[in-house]
Amino acid sequence: MTLAATPTASSETGTVTPTPTSAVPSADPVPSGSGAFTVPAGERFRLGVSLPTWQGNPDTLRALQAGWVMDWDARFSVAYGGAVDYAQTVRMGGGRLSLDAGTITAIAVARPGSTWLISNEPDVRWQDNVTPDVYARLYREAYQAIKAGDPSAVVAAGGISEPTELRLKYLDRVLQEYQNAFGETLPSDAWHIHNYMLREERNSWGVDIPPGLSENTGVLYGIDDSANLAMFKSQIVRFRSWMVDRGYRGQPLLISEFGIPMPADYGFPPDVVETFLRETWRYFLTATDPVLGDPNDGGRLVQRWCWFSMEFPDYPTGDILDSEANRWTALGHAWLAMVKD
Repeated sequence: MTLAATPTASSETGTVTPTPTSAVPSADPVPSGSGAFTVPAGERFRLGVSLPTWQGNPDTLRALQAGWVMDWDARFSVAYGGAVDYAQTVRMGGGRLSLDAGTITAIAVARPGSTWLISNEPDVRWQDNVTPDVYARLYREAYQAIKAGDPSAVVAAGGISEPTELRLKYLDRVLQEYQNAFGETLPSDAWHIHNYMLREERNSWGVDIPPGLSENTGVLYGIDDSANLAMFKSQIVRFRSWMVDRGYRGQPLLISEFGIPMPADYGFPPDVVETFLRETWRYFLTATDPVLGDPNDGGRLVQRWCWFSMEFPDYPTGDILDSEANRWTALGHAWLAMVKD
């Protein structure tokens, strides 16, 4: 999550201290505003939820029918249950990767077939905060270390906070730096992005300006835009267009983080967040394009997506669970309604 100054400021880290929960909350009541929309059983592998401070027990994740989770880390073993995929994450910072190459290779050997998300918001100075040339170098280091241990691994490049024109300029510089340094196109098996609508202005709230870029402003999103579905959808189309234009059309797109980071009293009470959750899911499940979409997935624009988050005190608007009270939040009930058989 990436806000600076106002209205709040905090960030996740690559190392978390999970707090297990021992019981599954009751699934009742179902929220009245959920409507009849449900996710088909065969599509639920696409649904993900991030675990910033909470180690999901298999029963709770089974109740949510989550297909995958991530926690901004890379692990040799996880205890989320066999039906739940764990996406490995390699962070960047201080000119180096969060794990040395030998450890990355060893994890890849231990967990073959994993999806690897490379970097968490490299374009944000209070997150991974790397210039395009550093990203290119560290990405190559991570990619080679992963493939050395597991050629079948799915390595996802990107990790930007939002696919605005300014952030796509940042990625274009990454691609150019990679080409210049290594004489080849940046290799990837997939791309992952976050899809927020946060202000791009130097030293302001939001996501500031990507490292290495000289601009002082980009898109001046307002607080109200955090739940703007039209903007949300247009950013997905923009990034898919970018992928096609850069030669990555036939690859999956993962939305590795999205949600509403603003507090409820900024205009985002539970019913607004529930609508945003439902309608973003509906879009992900139905949006196709014969030119922009993944040809291996019926032309869908998005292959998998991960909600922020299961539970995080600094950003509770999107919480699915209240583990202290051992109950689902209103949004958790909305989630359950949409995966109900």
